[in-house]
Amino acid sequence: MWRHLPNLITLLRILLVLPAYGLIEAREHAAALAVVAVAGASDALDGFLAKRFGWQSRLGGLLDPLADKLLLLACFLGLTTTGALPVWLFPLVIGRDLLIVCGAVAYHNLIGPFEAEPTRLSKLTTVVQIVCVLGELMRLAWWPGLPGRDVLLGLTTVLTLASGLHYVVTWSLRARRALHERQRGTPKP
Repeated sequence: MWRHLPNLITLLRILLVLPAYGLIEAREHAAALAVVAVAGASDALDGFLAKRFGWQSRLGGLLDPLADKLLLLACFLGLTTTGALPVWLFPLVIGRDLLIVCGAVAYHNLIGPFEAEPTRLSKLTTVVQIVCVLGELMRLAWWPGLPGRDVLLGLTTVLTLASGLHYVVTWSLRARRALHERQRGTPKP
């Protein structure tokens, strides 16, 4: 029973996605920041419990990044639709994620199964995107003159583009190698 606690916490985090989005849309930025902070704490807690007690599961491995991504995208969407973030940033962020998902599905269907391996660049991109959302919520909630906004938006843009391009190049090369190996291993008629 206890071994499912991390997954339950992750599911509860998924339930925070709509309230976070709704609070941003209602321009209740301090409350939205609190919800995002609770979600972040729950992410740390479920990860700690899973690793500390060996309660990792395949389901948890799928749900945890999904919960994080849903929350992040909901925040970007809310901040974009309320005019807090530039309109072009949300399609860039979601476009990268869709590119990765579509690439993974294509690889799986055309080449074969694989283990998802987030790269350092991908992890850095996600961290910077999170800092961008948190910084914007802090600016809107309490600190209108928060410095570094333009730098953070620029860094988010560059890393999001670079990470998407990196995935395309890396997985295209892997697919090419796998196809080449498959062709070499197949007897010719």
